[in-house]
Amino acid sequence: MGKAGRFACIFTPMALTIASLICLIIVGLGGTNKNNSTYNSLYFFRANTTNINVTPSELNIPDNPLTDAIINQTTDLAKDVLDVKDFYHVSLWNYCAGDFDDGKDKVTYCSPRKNQFWFNPVEVWGLNNTGVDQLFSKELRAGLDAYQKAAKWMFIAYVVAVVATIVEIFVGIFALFSRLGSLATTIVSIVSSIFLIGFALTATILYTTLMGSFNGAVKKYNIHGSLGHNMFVIVWLAVGFSFGAGLFWLVSSCCCSGRSNKIKYGDESGKKGKYERVDSPYGHRDGAPHFQSGPGYQAPHHGVPLTNVGNKPTAYEPYRTANV
Repeated sequence: MGKAGRFACIFTPMALTIASLICLIIVGLGGTNKNNSTYNSLYFFRANTTNINVTPSELNIPDNPLTDAIINQTTDLAKDVLDVKDFYHVSLWNYCAGDFDDGKDKVTYCSPRKNQFWFNPVEVWGLNNTGVDQLFSKELRAGLDAYQKAAKWMFIAYVVAVVATIVEIFVGIFALFSRLGSLATTIVSIVSSIFLIGFALTATILYTTLMGSFNGAVKKYNIHGSLGHNMFVIVWLAVGFSFGAGLFWLVSSCCCSGRSNKIKYGDESGKKGKYERVDSPYGHRDGAPHFQSGPGYQAPHHGVPLTNVGNKPTAYEPYRTANV
């Protein structure tokens, strides 16, 4: 297998590695442009606050037409004053918010991008020091604390996975020339896959758990949380591409040497490197070697010189190299 075969052997893992990197870049683009509908559809978690409502029983006050009217007006007023949007999308770097326009999402605001970002509804909805945040259950507050810590690890795993995948592409170029380069690329691919799988697992478990806690705590206020399926599909596609690339890099480090068969078996044209049989210097009789002996007998050389090694004649060589 020559260089062309070697190139074909590493084309598949290189293509899979590039595909994994593209998926990771798409994940990072989620929520970065409020005017781009594609980016706005990429989020891990969605909070729907369209029908937010607080009943008198939740505030431990009598439930009657008067209190209902007061609560309804207060809720609507508070939503306008606090500028609570109809929905909130949580992405990797930030969150975006907007309203429904004829049943369609219309993003009107995206927060500044921030490393190790986590979504704090108390801060985003302006509930600090209002006492309203105390309406959230202890389970939700504990869940938010765990979410804040896990979001930091998730972000770090994402950054390491992106950097390792980029390094994998550059190191993979050297795999074209040798299996040692493939081995080095395989090692980098393993590092990339480990952090990418860690990122994907953390994001999946984290936001699935958060959704359960969130819905259990705020469902009575008609607030609903859900996962962003598009984002998770792309994340796990990146994992699949990375895992496949690692397997093919490993195969290319064991096979596909890139050496030409001419080196081992000689040129088919019969030139340098090909061996041909020569006649025996001892003669033949009826197809069998005939050995002569006796005083003064000297075996004919038939023009075949003996090879001297250390000034000593060597045994007969039945094959010789033909340089035609």
